[in-house]
Amino acid sequence: MDNGWQASADAWITLMGVSGDFSRQHVLDHPMLNRVRLRPSPRILDVGCGEGRFCRMLAPFAGNVTGLDPTDALLRHAEDLSDQRFVKGTAEALPFEDASFDIVVSYLTLIDIPDTKRAIAEMTRVLAPGGHLLIANLNSWITASQSKGGGWTRDQDGAANMCIDRYFEEHHHWGEWNGMRIKNWHRPQAFYMQALLNAGLQLTHFDEPMATGGERADSYNRAPYLYLMEWQKPAG
Repeated sequence: MDNGWQASADAWITLMGVSGDFSRQHVLDHPMLNRVRLRPSPRILDVGCGEGRFCRMLAPFAGNVTGLDPTDALLRHAEDLSDQRFVKGTAEALPFEDASFDIVVSYLTLIDIPDTKRAIAEMTRVLAPGGHLLIANLNSWITASQSKGGGWTRDQDGAANMCIDRYFEEHHHWGEWNGMRIKNWHRPQAFYMQALLNAGLQLTHFDEPMATGGERADSYNRAPYLYLMEWQKPAG
């Protein structure tokens, strides 16, 4: 089933450039890399690696980095810029042996995955005992605001408003921005937490990082919409 990524690949590559967009460059990159620095991580898998930007950032902290993505055009771009290993595949059926990685990264990819429960089970399977699953995701209130084709609007007095609807209902919408049209999924926060707990993982870190730069930092920090969490697979 088409999710829009193949047709949107060129626009995505242009948007990311070298440094990434606002959310990555000014909110998530630094705390995500800090979590990787905290632990020995010779084997890292980036699920939904896209054009490979974060794989390249991970390289100094790993013996080897593997990026996985289902989109041919994004993988070709990643391979052009790095000698890291890139594999075509989906998160719901990872083409790797059990316990193959010490860290698995899901960097703003859960909203793109149709069967997230299956993907979480697969990411857990390929983690070595004691390994860590590092996730960055959109808050569920922001994904619930898209069901009306919305996001922020302004009333007649100029005040900013956002319509949130169908929060408890898992559903998808088509997001359109910067020349892209991508199918994204909304799930309530409890959906993700329960799926991770049911996979047998243990929460070791949770944060809603503030923006540390960029023109949008002030408005973002008033209404943040990103979080990161780290889960560990029990050692025994």
